[in-house]
Amino acid sequence: MSVNLVKGFRIGTVGPALPGVSTRITDEGEIEVKGVNVFDGYWQDEEATAAVFDDGWFRTGDLGSYDADGYLTITGRKKETIVTAGGKNVAPAALEDPIRANPLVGQVVVAGDRRPFISALITLDPEMLKVWLANNGQDSAMTLEQASQNPAVLAEVQRAVDAANATVSRAESIRKCVVLPVELTEAAGHLTPKLSIKRQVVLDAFADVITRIYEAAPTTEGHSLVH
Repeated sequence: MSVNLVKGFRIGTVGPALPGVSTRITDEGEIEVKGVNVFDGYWQDEEATAAVFDDGWFRTGDLGSYDADGYLTITGRKKETIVTAGGKNVAPAALEDPIRANPLVGQVVVAGDRRPFISALITLDPEMLKVWLANNGQDSAMTLEQASQNPAVLAEVQRAVDAANATVSRAESIRKCVVLPVELTEAAGHLTPKLSIKRQVVLDAFADVITRIYEAAPTTEGHSLVH
């Protein structure tokens, strides 16, 4: 569909459309594609074919955007889109990925579907936590539970959240987040074998935490120590 060439490579994008391929972004932000490389439809399944084609355009299920030069960036999956109580569509990956890029952070799960604002559940990376604590004058032997309430750790997490918030509108930004005192693991059912987040499983497992986030007042711009 698109590719970054050696000349003109742009980090963070998947490049411009290939020759013979057309792409477009719908009003909902979904990437649609048309071209000789796109299949005609599902074998003997007109219903399934109709569900993924719009007048010859294949619905990829990916959300994306173009830059001024036509380079395409994938920002998330349509099926994961959060719609706030105010009707704002939010792609979780646009917030989760930059926060997760902080070495101290293990996993991030954004919440807020039909809620008044966006929130997030954040876990710490146990291995990197010890290194970070030692390098920042903290007790490297502290537990995840202790670290989830440590002011220095929370300040670092806040910086990661602030950086992510700076890339989106206020309506899309994380107003409250919680640093969980546990890991998200495959053994606990939170992650797939390839370590992708099982979003709904995590949201269900920590439903009480999320409820307290929205019950707590006032709305803040950063972390809320709710456990």
